[in-house]
Amino acid sequence: MAGPSLAPETLDALDASVEVDMLTPRRDGSTSRRPIWVVVADGEAYVRSYRGASAAWYRRALADGVAALEVDGRTIDVELEPIRDADVDQRVSEGYRAKYGEQSPGPTDAMVSPEVVETTLRLRQASDERP
Repeated sequence: MAGPSLAPETLDALDASVEVDMLTPRRDGSTSRRPIWVVVADGEAYVRSYRGASAAWYRRALADGVAALEVDGRTIDVELEPIRDADVDQRVSEGYRAKYGEQSPGPTDAMVSPEVVETTLRLRQASDERP
């Protein structure tokens, strides 16, 4: 079960950031770092994989259920919850259009395409207990 919502100050930082780094562990023990876009909708933070379900960071995050974000010089451990809800997907897509659409119309169009919408993950506070 996913942890609680992210703290309000974390949501504010994510909402204000253009990009954050997604950190996922590789099987060899190293850490992958990928810039991603985050949107906040209805008091929750969401990410999507620009490259769809084939992106390595996304596959690792989905399999592990946990990752970390680097934002404003802080590392935030998060749990990732796949979202399969058309209403939430629509609000997240609207969030991407509002936050990124004017400055980056092409990439924003990609982020709201059906194959990318299928990769929507909600970010939750990581629990203290790890498997």
